[in-house]
Amino acid sequence: MSHTKRGTALITGASSGIGAVYADRLARRGYDLILVARNRERLARHAERLAEETGRTVSTIFADLNRSDDVQRIETAIQKASDLTLLVNNAGVGTHKSLLDSDADAMTRMIDLNVTALMRLTYAAVPGFIARGNGAIVNVSSIAALSPETLNGVYGGTKAFVLAFSQSLHHELFSQGIRVQALLPGATATDFWQTGGLPLDQLPEEIVMSASDMVDAALLGFDRGELITIPSLHDIAQWDAYEAARRNMAPHLSSKHPATRYLVTSAVPH
Repeated sequence: MSHTKRGTALITGASSGIGAVYADRLARRGYDLILVARNRERLARHAERLAEETGRTVSTIFADLNRSDDVQRIETAIQKASDLTLLVNNAGVGTHKSLLDSDADAMTRMIDLNVTALMRLTYAAVPGFIARGNGAIVNVSSIAALSPETLNGVYGGTKAFVLAFSQSLHHELFSQGIRVQALLPGATATDFWQTGGLPLDQLPEEIVMSASDMVDAALLGFDRGELITIPSLHDIAQWDAYEAARRNMAPHLSSKHPATRYLVTSAVPH
């Protein structure tokens, strides 16, 4: 356990699963904590235990990030936390229903939580990080960002946003001393599956990682300065090839003229 204070970390979705493990690990690394979740009782118990075990200052904010007024309260807390050094955007929701089986209002709420709230809290944190010359943001995305066919399309779309947003933030903020990490978990043993309508025991055991292993791997990637961390990907050369192909293609994506395969010939079809 570290006795060196590293500032304060704010973690959303902190009462269970990946968020709860982040809270435990970061407190033991020397961070004071601001824990945000909508399960008041579980959040309070978790905070009390962490404060007792680690000696860190652990405060809680009961909030539902699907509510705009609650998002505004967290934005204010971020802006007032002068020693905030780390924002972990972990809160999110998913579903396994197909397009035709999904409710459009539920999909809108998913976008509000997975995209809008994450974006707004990031915007609230960045000015203070820049003013202080340091800070870090961890955005929890998903392997669905790279494989949108895997789960519900709206869920995959929200996680693709998180990945693209994180890459853009890194490009903008790295020179100002701000770290950004996008975490892309594979299947993880959390409440996510039950909440989304698919019991965890229906997944093959060999593809499901524990939340503890997921976060420990993510923090090792963070320590190494990784922008993208995919704990379940064993062959990093696969990611390197994917990213190299994307970067090689980028200079050729915009052109005055259509690609040859799309040129309209002057011949009139008979």
